Amino acid sequence: MRNRKNLLGMLMATSLLAGLPTAGLHAEEAFDLDALIAAAKQEKPINVYDSTGKIVEMADNFSAKYGLKATGMKVSANSQLEMIIRENQANNVQGDVVLITDAPAALAQLLPEGVVESYLPADMVGKIPGGLQNPLAISTNANVWAYNTEAYDKCPVSNIWELTEPKWKGKVAFVDPLTKGSYTDWFNQLETHGNDKVAAAYKVHFGKDIETTEKSAAAAWIKALAQNAPLVTDGDDPIAEAVGAAGQKEPFFGLLSSAKFRDNADKGYKLGICDDLDPWIGWTYIKLGLIASKTQSPNTAKLFINYILTEEGIAPQMKDGKLPSNTDIKMPENEPSGLAKVSDKLFGYDAATGLDDFDRREEWQDFWRVNYSK
Repeated sequence: MRNRKNLLGMLMATSLLAGLPTAGLHAEEAFDLDALIAAAKQEKPINVYDSTGKIVEMADNFSAKYGLKATGMKVSANSQLEMIIRENQANNVQGDVVLITDAPAALAQLLPEGVVESYLPADMVGKIPGGLQNPLAISTNANVWAYNTEAYDKCPVSNIWELTEPKWKGKVAFVDPLTKGSYTDWFNQLETHGNDKVAAAYKVHFGKDIETTEKSAAAAWIKALAQNAPLVTDGDDPIAEAVGAAGQKEPFFGLLSSAKFRDNADKGYKLGICDDLDPWIGWTYIKLGLIASKTQSPNTAKLFINYILTEEGIAPQMKDGKLPSNTDIKMPENEPSGLAKVSDKLFGYDAATGLDDFDRREEWQDFWRVNYSK
């Protein structure tokens, strides 16, 4: 539990509230579950958008528990944004609850325009760290550096700067930063909040202080990584295969979602977290739980938000290494990645600068595009 507490402390320190517009927090003065259920039973069924297929199971479990109808729909974060905005403009809400990992876009485009609202059940106020309450984050997700445990008896990389050297040219895999905003957000977070540690890692590896014409050590590392011909993909599945497939002599080293460690059991992969990488073993991003402001079923939507803040509700996603924002919930011992044991070594997302992440996405995409070498 030490690492779990460390991570939560880190999350509380990186408050969503700092410097951000408020998100229309709706916490009831008193939480009456029975009254909420009764009100929900008078409403139409709801649809829930999420970027993971686990939402289907979660919605089915909710429906069975309360005798209501919720349908989980897997929709990518990019598609969610477009659909939610269009549905709001047309006064034809289809997605009543939105679980979205693109927090910067939600902060920039959805919340200020009143397209969605944040609801925090009053009985959860003492369980959710203050920095994750407004807007409400239901979980912290992680992308981690991984290696093939069959090919190597330990992680073959000890410092992120090694990934810029000839040995790893064309042998590092991760999602294309031009296709997924969370990756350029990570770049911006590195420069804004992690630059000193990136520079320190350079000195540890090369034995001298970094000298660069780039505006930061983080930018210098990103440029060098881009120029070392990494394999970029449109999703995590090809990375999991490139890194973890059995029988490889020289597998890729990769950055991928902790959720993909379930492929070790499902597909016989040999994925292992590089748990001593300097300065971080990976990075986090948050998933917001929001309600469409024009939903015709507000009580059912609120009940669903409350449900997924419980251990029963979030359990299907915890199996994929998603860390719940509710501090009362413990991660399952058999979670495939083992992320909870090393969570204090993750580079934590600081949403206080989420709007800056959003504003600089195009700038970082251009930077990557100019420097990327296939």
